[in-house]
Amino acid sequence: MNKVRLWQSLILCILVLFSAFLPVSAENGGEQTSEDMPKELYARSAVLMDADSGRVLFGKEENVVRPMASTTKIMTCILALENMKEGQIVTASKNAASQPKVRLGMQEGETFYLKDLLYSLMLESHNDSAVAIAEGIAGSVKVFADLMNQKAKKIGCEHTYFVTPNGLDAENEGGTHSTTAADLARIMRYCIMESSCKEEFLAVTSTRNYQFQNLEESRLFSCSNHNAFLDMMDGALTGKTGFTGNAGYCYVGALKRDDRTFIVALLACGWPGNKSYKWSDTRKLMEYGIECYQYQDVWVKTELPNLSVSGGVSTEDPYEEEVQVSLKYQEEVDTFKVLLGKTEKVTVKEEIAKTLNAPVKKGRVVGNVKYFLGDQELASFPVVTKEEVRERTFCWCLAFAAQRFCF
Repeated sequence: MNKVRLWQSLILCILVLFSAFLPVSAENGGEQTSEDMPKELYARSAVLMDADSGRVLFGKEENVVRPMASTTKIMTCILALENMKEGQIVTASKNAASQPKVRLGMQEGETFYLKDLLYSLMLESHNDSAVAIAEGIAGSVKVFADLMNQKAKKIGCEHTYFVTPNGLDAENEGGTHSTTAADLARIMRYCIMESSCKEEFLAVTSTRNYQFQNLEESRLFSCSNHNAFLDMMDGALTGKTGFTGNAGYCYVGALKRDDRTFIVALLACGWPGNKSYKWSDTRKLMEYGIECYQYQDVWVKTELPNLSVSGGVSTEDPYEEEVQVSLKYQEEVDTFKVLLGKTEKVTVKEEIAKTLNAPVKKGRVVGNVKYFLGDQELASFPVVTKEEVRERTFCWCLAFAAQRFCF
């Protein structure tokens, strides 16, 4: 009996371990319900994002906090680009030189141009280069991590915490080095759409091969881009891989096709023996976005109402008691394009005042016309008054009576 139970326990353990590497059905975290939606993904957390709006088109456990390995380095790179000085030189510290593989192999006291180390960082994912860059920009890894966390909060990442610039598994008194798939996609969106250094970021991360020397000119380094996605799909823009024992394989990448830009972020996408899972998931999500989402002009030509103005004076007929003011959009608008799935519909709501009290200035904002996708507000267009309306005061009445009497 004991032997039977022992064999049953062994078989159960094997099945549990095996199931960890099987693809998991995705839960719909996006806005669209569609038969075309990806049914199975290997990644435990995944996001497909519209880079233009930042809207999550598809999510699977997209807000679950997980370690993100070297995908961290997209934040390190963009902060370095935004803060580095022209021709800045960095000296490798003992801390930088002692970082574990994967590494450039820099030696303590060796000097480099910081811009060269960005290619080492993003093409080869060298951990020592990440630390040297962080120390060169902020003086220490801790201060640089503070900058990373400040930037994350600024761009709307609510569940991200950085401890290191290279993504190695780490924790401190503030928490564990981690993010979510949704936050990772937001960081990539900032890098390629919002940062003042977005062009430089794309130039570095799309470079296929790069060579540089240390300033002593005693050693030559060659870097090759390990982002296979660049050659996998037309329109691939950028991306960063990552792996640690805790994080598993991770990836974040972006693609531009026609007028659409998509971002895919994957966390915990398999472990050794399943290195290609991230490419399968990335392709599946990108193809889903390309196939199912198109820009549509959803602008509705709204007839804006005239508003009654209490206590006002009509410029056309001073005796008129019922005074109205006409409205217009604050800015001329005749088109509003939104990336929509096959079954998604946009609704329009007017939120405009019913009446006004005089005096009313020309151009006064009296409401908005808002566009919604479900409960999410996509845009709000301010509505303003076309003309001014004076107030019918006692002084105005005296002046008007005097004018009529004299003339």
